[in-house]
Amino acid sequence: MKDRLGREIHYMRISVTDRCNLRCRYCMPDSPCFLPEAELLSYEELLRICACAVKLGINCFKITGGEPLVRPGLLPFLKALKSMEGVRQVTLTTNGLLLGNLLSGLCEIGIDGLNISLDTLDSQQYTLLTGGGTLEPVLQNLKAAVASPIPVKLNGVLLPETVTQILPLAALAEQMAIDVRFIEIMPVGYGKGIVPVPSSQALQMLQNVYPDLTPCAAKRGNGPAYYWESSRLKGKLGLIDAVSNRFCEQCNRVRLTCTGYLKPCLCFESGIDLKEFLAGGEQELLEKMRTAIWDKPISHCFSQPENMTETHMMSQIGG
Repeated sequence: MKDRLGREIHYMRISVTDRCNLRCRYCMPDSPCFLPEAELLSYEELLRICACAVKLGINCFKITGGEPLVRPGLLPFLKALKSMEGVRQVTLTTNGLLLGNLLSGLCEIGIDGLNISLDTLDSQQYTLLTGGGTLEPVLQNLKAAVASPIPVKLNGVLLPETVTQILPLAALAEQMAIDVRFIEIMPVGYGKGIVPVPSSQALQMLQNVYPDLTPCAAKRGNGPAYYWESSRLKGKLGLIDAVSNRFCEQCNRVRLTCTGYLKPCLCFESGIDLKEFLAGGEQELLEKMRTAIWDKPISHCFSQPENMTETHMMSQIGG
């Protein structure tokens, strides 16, 4: 459906858990207070909401967390969502640590894409940034994923201490058919205390190494990334710059938290708690979702954080 500004909303990011097996410093505190499992939507409840979303014109779904692979029973849920009539695309974002044991199942389901989060190729820095994570299993699972039939993208958050990792991460696209994207840190949760690295800095570094870097005209996915290509690259390089280059006029998404809160914009608390309407009929749920989407804010205000109303961590909202 379209919101009040005429934007076509067809993409929903769904968090299935607030739990994670890492403690990345810009996302989650060292001693997080996780929600009781009883407060999370069941997979059946999530599928009911997805069915209503499809009736409103939403046909692309991104499954996130926390870390979605830590929640038991995820594969049957993904299979049910993928086979739901009207669903065009189901993709998954993960830190990659648990991917090895589930990759064959994801291939069998026919998952449409994997986004693997990785901010550095320095093993010591990785351990420090992630609160104790080990890099090698992620790299092994990344290579296995790229060798599978599933399209793979790698997401690296631009942090002051990982600027030196921009070129090593980009070089992965020389070695394998993978899109490597660099994402500006958003001032949400712990991200508020981090000095942002603008995408323009990353682009300049990339252009210095790949002088034939040119914009890629082809559409690659449903998100706001724009891509660049070079004769030296098997994959593409992408930038997601929500802070320095606001793209709200083309925004096509809403977010559903693991507790059932439908958020039209990451920047604001405004939205609607769908959980309390799950006990009722489908029509009421549809109307509540339609209203929330129709009232989607005009734009975020990341450049004016004093006007933001969102107070939750990214892991609580859904990354």
